[in-house]
Amino acid sequence: MQNVVSQAPVPVRWDDRADLPGSHRPDDLPAVLGGRPAFANSLPFMRPTLPNWHTVSGAVQELFDTGMLTKGRHVRQFEEKVACYLGVRHAVAVSSCTAGLMLVYRALGLKGEVLVPSFTFMATVHPLLWLGVTPVFVDIDPHTWNVDPARLEEAITPRTTAIVAVHVFGNPANIEALEAIAARHNLLLLFDAAHGFGALHNGSPVGRYGAAEVFSTSPTKLLVTGEGGIVATNRDDLARRVRIGREYGNPGDYNSLFPGMNARMQEFSALLGLYSLDMLEHNAFQRNHLAEAYRTCLSAVPGITFQTVEPVNRSSYKDFSICIDPAAFGMTRDALRKALEAEGIHTRTYYVPPVHRHTACRALRAQQRPHLPVTEELAGRVLSLPIYSHMPVEVVTRVCDAIRRIHTYARHIRGRFPVPH
Repeated sequence: MQNVVSQAPVPVRWDDRADLPGSHRPDDLPAVLGGRPAFANSLPFMRPTLPNWHTVSGAVQELFDTGMLTKGRHVRQFEEKVACYLGVRHAVAVSSCTAGLMLVYRALGLKGEVLVPSFTFMATVHPLLWLGVTPVFVDIDPHTWNVDPARLEEAITPRTTAIVAVHVFGNPANIEALEAIAARHNLLLLFDAAHGFGALHNGSPVGRYGAAEVFSTSPTKLLVTGEGGIVATNRDDLARRVRIGREYGNPGDYNSLFPGMNARMQEFSALLGLYSLDMLEHNAFQRNHLAEAYRTCLSAVPGITFQTVEPVNRSSYKDFSICIDPAAFGMTRDALRKALEAEGIHTRTYYVPPVHRHTACRALRAQQRPHLPVTEELAGRVLSLPIYSHMPVEVVTRVCDAIRRIHTYARHIRGRFPVPH
């Protein structure tokens, strides 16, 4: 699928408005047709939920006073509190989720072929390519948008050594099915849990499954450290190798045991994470409340469907995303996004292109010729709407009102935007 060429919509001439429905008042028309924008000041796609400055200022001042910016007590405390929350033996703080994945893949000695979804962020796959491991792309479930266990088992060959699943947008993957497949075929099971902190499966936090789960704590996530990541595992040896690996492979005697990297989390990041962890359950509750408001407001709009979250799960709702059926909604996902831009509403499209269509995977694509119809379709239809933990629910109502207006006037809007070619 090729991207739509970005250009401004064709302006509406006053003599074009004769066949518009309604009274034509600015409050009735979408902004792209000359109506009043839903947000005079643009609504951002996301904002990190941070602690009050007065709450953290004393601890930050202490960092400045002591000069202890790395390898201090805050990282250790953060790791201990995260491990306790997740219910795992080890939580290793790292500089990013990508670095965590690289260290885990390296520590486990992945080789041969590893099964991964293409409907994911590129960081799931890039560490495999760095290590010379071959990612094999697997299609996703059309309802949960996570990797499809049936398609995954079909893709297993004698060269397969591991499975890397993803909790897409914070929606837990089909953990039991994946565990059964991994056990049946003697494969390692790992989770790219970048979106998953704050998600629950059967009432327990995501993070305790497979050989390891690797989280992101960047500003778009529920648990925020600025930039950072966490490797969660119950395997003592794996945790030890990840800890050594984040220190250049140096166990402490300046004699590196294997090629490592600098993947340490900074003290300030860990300090921020400690305060963010205190707000986690509140943030998770708020995001689920906002997601439910979105579902309620948009459920009757033709052509809009939602990611299925199974009853045994709680999504973190790192993102709240909708899927657009162009025929039923009246325009494409990309046209809706442009119309929402005119309303002052920022959105994002995921994952465009899906990873198997990235230039970095061109040789793999030519070799494997992956058939991923659900991935391809969703990449052209999924739109992520604004959501952040301290966003008022009234904002959801205004976003939904704008979407409903755009749907009402879809016939008049869609011709004013370029179409995919």
